[in-house]
This record gives sequence, structure tokens and C-alpha cells, in this order.
Amino acid sequence: MDINAIKQRLNSLQSNQNTSKKEKIDYTKVYWKPKQEGKYQIRIVPSKNDSTNPFQEVFVHYGISKFPIYALTNWGEKDPIVEFAAKLRTTNDKENWVLAKKIDPKMRIFAPVIVRGEEDQGVRLWEFGKEIYMQLLGIAEDEDYGDYTDINEGRDFTVDVVKGDIGGRIGLKSSIRIKPKTSPVSKDAAQIKTFLSEQPSILEVQRKMDYETLKATLQTWLTPEEGEEEIPVEEVEEAIEAEVAAAPVKNYALKQPTPPKASSKTEKFDSLFDDEESNDDLPF
Repeated sequence: MDINAIKQRLNSLQSNQNTSKKEKIDYTKVYWKPKQEGKYQIRIVPSKNDSTNPFQEVFVHYGISKFPIYALTNWGEKDPIVEFAAKLRTTNDKENWVLAKKIDPKMRIFAPVIVRGEEDQGVRLWEFGKEIYMQLLGIAEDEDYGDYTDINEGRDFTVDVVKGDIGGRIGLKSSIRIKPKTSPVSKDAAQIKTFLSEQPSILEVQRKMDYETLKATLQTWLTPEEGEEEIPVEEVEEAIEAEVAAAPVKNYALKQPTPPKASSKTEKFDSLFDDEESNDDLPF
């Protein structure tokens, strides 16, 4: 046995193992979020991925797990929770439709921003809901303001943050005001180049579940073990509070004809994800 060759091979494998490990992400460098009440001045900059639109819409499942789950549809893939919600809507049962709406992914929006006074931290992603999104789109449509992301004659925004009631809990609520005067993103050309080229990407930093893992997570949520504490649907800022019920999640039973005997619970659940070309359009 060639010990030197073995040592070389071991070192090679260990090196590959170390480089294959995903580096720990410092999320403070990825996201910007107001941490306390006050006024913040920000600038939305053009997205490096799409210079015509700084906003990225993503869809997130809330309440299925302890943490939000990014829908696989964001990556152009099939999502078992989305499929399950669609099948629930093929029934005439009201509770199934209620459940479908509850588990539908909710839209969140991200925009690349720099925070005035913190330009040294570079571009970060600002996450917000539908209400602020509609305001930003409305301002963009207003000819009096023009393109507020323009690097030379764009406009900053003031974000006012106060404590308030959000779906029955106290949290930080944000509102926005556009600055009346135009201004450049920066007077430093090199800094502008950095702002436009070095930006985090939400779908690159977020954890992506595979189809089978996500399906198993859904099944566990639908049929929790006896005595296991159920996870309530989370309320998340202004867009989520309007769409997600604040009541605890119930155990829903799908209305369906009596199935053949000897079919396990897992087999019944798996059958909901059979080939869509099946002649049975109502699997419930």
C-alpha cells in the first residue's frame, strides 16, 4: 500500500469537502430592514438583473413550517403545495377552498436599495408587501416624478417607521414619502459602478427545498402527530395580514368518496400528486 498516495488522496477529498460546503451568509449584508422607529432615507437603484424593473416578486408559503418557505415556482419548478391548493379547488367543499387560500403562497417584493449614511454597506434588498408596492408603482407611473431609480436625476425616499397594530400584534409599520428634489445616486463614479454591479440575489441566498421534502412538510402539517403543537399561520407585515387568517391552523379532512381498502394514509396523500393526465379530474 502506497501511504503517500493515500495521504494525497485523503488531502484531496478533504479539500473538496471543505470547498463544497456552502459559505455562511451574513444576512445583514443581504437585507435592509428598519430595526426601530424613526426616519430612514433610502434610494432604490436599478436592478443588475433587469434594468427596466427594480422590483422582484417572489412567492412564499407561511404557516406550513416554523419558517417561511419559498415556493418552488419562483425557480420555475413544480411546487407540491401549489398543486395541492389547485386540487382542493376542484372540489365543491367550502373548507377545502378556505384551506387552499390559506396555503397559497403569498407575494413579497424585494428591491435593491442603498441607505443614506450607510453607503459603505453597499446595495441591500428591501422587502415589503403589497401596500407599499402599489404606492411605488403609482409614483413610478406619475409623470411628475419620472424614473426615481435614475442614477443621475432620480429621487430618494423617506421611510417613516412607527410601532402599530399589525393583525393583533404590535410591530413596526412603514410608510414612504418621495423626496421632491432629484439627486444623483452618488457623486463617485466608481461607487455608482459598484452599486449597479454588486447586488445580492434573493433566489440565490434563500434556501430551496426539493419537491419531495416540501411534499413531506405539507403532509406533516396536514396530519400532525397527536399531542404535537400545531403551527399557527404567521402574520407578516401589511400584505400578509390582509391575506392570512390569524386563527390557529385546523386539521382539515378532505371530502372524498370512500377509498378502496388497504390504502395507507401516505398512499392516499401521494395519490394526490399522480400524473396530471389521469382521467380522474376530482381526486378528492
